[in-house]
Amino acid sequence: MSKRPESLNIFETKNRMTTKRYFFILIFILISNAIFSQTKQDSIEIRQSAIDYIESQHKPNPAQMEHALHPRMVKRTFWKDKATGKDYIRETTTESMVLLAESYNKNNDKFPPSPKKEVKLLDVSERTASVKLIADQWIDYLHIVKLNGSWKIINVLWQFKDTSQH
Repeated sequence: MSKRPESLNIFETKNRMTTKRYFFILIFILISNAIFSQTKQDSIEIRQSAIDYIESQHKPNPAQMEHALHPRMVKRTFWKDKATGKDYIRETTTESMVLLAESYNKNNDKFPPSPKKEVKLLDVSERTASVKLIADQWIDYLHIVKLNGSWKIINVLWQFKDTSQH
């Protein structure tokens, strides 16, 4: 029997070490992603928060709105003061949004029969998410946070699609 040259054994040893190293790196990445990233269930719950927010206005439902929002949520938009022509920022609170959900569409005349509600997950991390909600007349950017196991809307920046309505 012929014996392999010494240099070939060194090459095989290095190759095995490199393979093992890549294998351990791959396992580490897979475990890290499983532990530290959002799950499919998180994505479903994030989308549901956005849907609850808009649907609670379609069919007046203050409890649905309250469920979607963090108690300290702030909703902002730009507005134009008619007297001065200057732009400024308008803010709305959770309390105001819950009241709005109760009364805004009471006569069922604020939305079309099949309202648009497109939810785009822009960025999702372990406990935070950025979402774009495209509705009939509005575009809302939502920041959603996971606290005590529940995803809640904490910030909203919105505008009319037709900015002259501001």
